[in-house]
Amino acid sequence: MLYHLLFPLHETYSVFNVFRYITFRTAYAILTALIISFIFGPWIIKKLQEKQIGERIREDVPHSHRSKAGTPTMGGIMILFALFVPTLLWADLTNKYVWLAMFSTLSFGLIGVLDDYLKLKNRKDGLKGKEKFAMQAAAAAVVVLFLYLDKEFLPVMTKLYVPFLKNVRPEIDGIYILFAILVIVGTSNAVNLTDGLDGLAIGPIIIATTAYMIIAYITGHFNFSNYLNIQHIRGAGELTIFCGAAVGASLGFLWFNSYPAQVFMGNVGSTALGGMLGTVAVITKHELILLIIGGIFVVEALSVILQVASFKLTGKRIFKMAPLHHHFEMSGWEEPKVIVRFWIVAIILALLSLSTLKLR
Repeated sequence: MLYHLLFPLHETYSVFNVFRYITFRTAYAILTALIISFIFGPWIIKKLQEKQIGERIREDVPHSHRSKAGTPTMGGIMILFALFVPTLLWADLTNKYVWLAMFSTLSFGLIGVLDDYLKLKNRKDGLKGKEKFAMQAAAAAVVVLFLYLDKEFLPVMTKLYVPFLKNVRPEIDGIYILFAILVIVGTSNAVNLTDGLDGLAIGPIIIATTAYMIIAYITGHFNFSNYLNIQHIRGAGELTIFCGAAVGASLGFLWFNSYPAQVFMGNVGSTALGGMLGTVAVITKHELILLIIGGIFVVEALSVILQVASFKLTGKRIFKMAPLHHHFEMSGWEEPKVIVRFWIVAIILALLSLSTLKLR
């Protein structure tokens, strides 16, 4: 909105020419998201408390989590509000990729709202697994089919770009549609599984989104993408602003979610942010690198899969408790230590991922 209102004035007042630059608008999108979080965060937490929207602790989690019962949840509403407002203010609203990313984030967020609502209404596990997967797959399919029907995006869409390998770009045709849906849905659920400790999920989200903010900028910049031998996607650069707003909103949420947490994001937050990450990965054509950037989420999801498979096949458990962060808790690590060490690993993985942009 501000971009459309103020940038045209640059012909009269040169100072408004700064609105041309994605980097300028991204910086202010981050700051705007932070300010919104700090202003509205306490009010949203208070309202959640008044409505008695509190966390319910399952019986099968570590005993140290009992004290978290009643902590306001569904704080992801704060994240979404602080994400969408700066995006609408600072991004070019004629850009299709920005709207597509917002649609995906909102769609997955609404699925999370329904899941959280059902849990609060005494439906113990919220949405059933099949119900949730069907809704998520439908939302992801809309995003992927939009890209598939876009004549400008289609020529590059079905090619798979492999990290570290410059000339390996297999064409997978229609299989890509299923693959992209799996990327978006899988990322959403992996982030959801990671959200089990104070600040555990939001830290890697900030790190991974920052990495994709850089990737989006390079992908949308013809000279940079050409120099690094990355597929240039015209218009993808505007996603830098969207990612910046997500980083700012997540940082603002971390202020209240850091140990000991005043609020939890709930499924509305984790499901939405996971869907957002997967969507940005698909649009920027950096889907496979998400396995490294989001390595924490991947390992957390795999720990659950392996635990369930092992127990069903052998009757034995691989980990003391899954997801993996609970295993470390049960091994004697204090909660803050688990959180910070997971963040450190996430930073290492993000740096490794960004290095692949040059190592081709």
